[in-house]
Amino acid sequence: MTVYVDAAIWHWKGRKWCHLVSEDIDELHRFAARLGLHILSYQGPPKTSTPHYDLTGFERDRAIRLGAVACSRSEMARLVRRIRVPRGKQRS
Repeated sequence: MTVYVDAAIWHWKGRKWCHLVSEDIDELHRFAARLGLHILSYQGPPKTSTPHYDLTGFERDRAIRLGAVACSRSEMARLVRRIRVPRGKQRS
């Protein structure tokens, strides 16, 4: 499986942010741990429909160096449609 990051274009709290996603939730958590992200920064069902971590632009650069695949907004949108979980459900 692969971990993906989109471009850091989302402005929040004076920084630019992006998303870290994977079709395999366990791989997503393992990769996030390698980046030094805390599990509490994970966002997923039932709170959000797409399991992901938000990354700063700096963290994105590190993620790519560790093997995450950079993808465009349209590529990320296609991926999100595949992994999206209906509200209130857990991903199996």
